[in-house]
Amino acid sequence: MFSLLNIFRIVAFLEGVSYILLLFIATPIKYLSGDPQYVKLLGMPHGILFILYIILAFMIKPELKWTNKQFGTVLLASIIPFGTFYIERKYLRTTT
Repeated sequence: MFSLLNIFRIVAFLEGVSYILLLFIATPIKYLSGDPQYVKLLGMPHGILFILYIILAFMIKPELKWTNKQFGTVLLASIIPFGTFYIERKYLRTTT
């Protein structure tokens, strides 16, 4: 029912959303109002999604026949805000 590609797409989306929330909402709240609870709340789920993204990227690389440059781009996108959305458009959408 769920292919590895579909699971990777879901994890990539969730990782991207959690990263954006962490960077642009939780962190400013922490430093502007001194309330770290949102960083604590979003930090662990984002960390788990980040690790899943990396593991799934390694698992899906042979299936999609990514070159080393493409694979490096996929990995680099996980640490750049909005990067996983770029990967969805550039590398994942065309494979279905």
